[in-house]
Amino acid sequence: MGNNVEYPISENTLQLLYDASNTVNFEKSLEILIEISKSNVGRHDLASKRVLCAVLNILYSVTNASHNHHHHVISLCFKLLRNLCAGEIINQNSFLELNGVTIVSDILRSEVVSSSPDKGLVRWGIQVLANVSLAGKQHQCAVWEELYPVGFLSLAKFRSRETCDPLCMVIYTCCDGNPELFREVSSDGGWPLMAEIVRTASSAGFGEDWLKLLLSRICLEESQLPVLFSKLRLVDIAEGEDTDSNVDHRSSEQAYLLQILSEIVNERLRDITISMDVALFLFGVFKKSVSILEHGVRGKSGLPSGSAAVDVLGYSLTILRDICAQDSVGDNRDNAEDVVDVLLPYGLIELLLYLLGVLEPPAIIRKGIKQFDNQDGASCSSKPCPYKGFRRDIVALIGNCMYRRKNAQDEIRNKNGILLLLQQCVTDDDNPFLREWGIWSVRNMLEGNPENQRIVAELEIQGSADVPEISALGLRVEVDQRTGRAKLVNVPSNERS
Repeated sequence: MGNNVEYPISENTLQLLYDASNTVNFEKSLEILIEISKSNVGRHDLASKRVLCAVLNILYSVTNASHNHHHHVISLCFKLLRNLCAGEIINQNSFLELNGVTIVSDILRSEVVSSSPDKGLVRWGIQVLANVSLAGKQHQCAVWEELYPVGFLSLAKFRSRETCDPLCMVIYTCCDGNPELFREVSSDGGWPLMAEIVRTASSAGFGEDWLKLLLSRICLEESQLPVLFSKLRLVDIAEGEDTDSNVDHRSSEQAYLLQILSEIVNERLRDITISMDVALFLFGVFKKSVSILEHGVRGKSGLPSGSAAVDVLGYSLTILRDICAQDSVGDNRDNAEDVVDVLLPYGLIELLLYLLGVLEPPAIIRKGIKQFDNQDGASCSSKPCPYKGFRRDIVALIGNCMYRRKNAQDEIRNKNGILLLLQQCVTDDDNPFLREWGIWSVRNMLEGNPENQRIVAELEIQGSADVPEISALGLRVEVDQRTGRAKLVNVPSNERS
């Protein structure tokens, strides 16, 4: 046995290690092999020399010995195993045959419950299992059977960004090759695991896309958002209290889940499909959340705001905004019924117009309308935006709903919302890009709708004072003599007052 080894490792195992690394120093040999195994050629060469078998033997010996230095050796072994199993099928198969899944999993279980767990060691161990699971269904099932649900759950509770990423990779990879496993994760046995993953990501963050892939599949494609959202509610509340209807009890994890889903929908707008159940659930969350406007607190920032209740309101709104935009970015109009068609009968437009009505007008409108000049009572009854961009997001959602939908355009008119929508075509410090979204919405409101065009034209004919937001933009409404349609046009600078 090499004189620098302090563990009961067999001579044959050490000799195999030394021959492959061309050194007789134990730890140095592991470090050399880690470098060699970074290349495809190196991994394949080490597979023929049965280095993986030697490493598993070392792990077994080290973990059964009591020594203060064993963490460092395990970490070196995990790094080497991770590299050896990165796309090299001989090593991946050997790992399975030599009971590597159990050996590594046992070490991970022990580490995460220790008094001072090593984050790096846990990360590298999970990465080993992640690379093994990429080999195929047999490997995925072996990892799953060993760790689901208890082993995964203990790793999910390990509040570390470094371990959250590879854990999500393992779970997603196993499930992606085996759809029935996604159903297991989306069942009673899997919800504690998914809830802990979100809690860890919420507190520690994440750096890779595996979490998004996992949440996208489970919450959106499998339509399980309502269940996971409920599992993330606050736990320190009175027994039997209806937390889902009390926005003050929104948890930061619920807000975080919607934040991630909002990013996913925005990034994958063209290729993601949202079920009607999920859309209706989001509308329900949004509808309940608007009660926070009664608090009358003006938001000092955009999303995330730092308030769970405000963020749940905001992110449910931005997800609705984006899923209702899909018809304007893709070719989805062949569907007999889309998200907007489903949401409109539930009062979506009516609620959005109500919110615009109770919000205090943009500053430029407040200054231009006399009733806000000297009547404190009127302004006091108005609600400030709970976060910067709230008004813009409402206007954007209205505009997306009206895109080539006459029923939505007509509802704006029937609910006396035309003038209110025109008033959003202004710049506003609290709502970046409000003007652009306002003009987009007015365009969609007028396109192909003679009734709406006529009302806007009549408002303009009555005098610009009645529509200060249009003239403030340097615009005016004109009726096209050929088509009879109203349109917004620029006013020449020499005609402006």
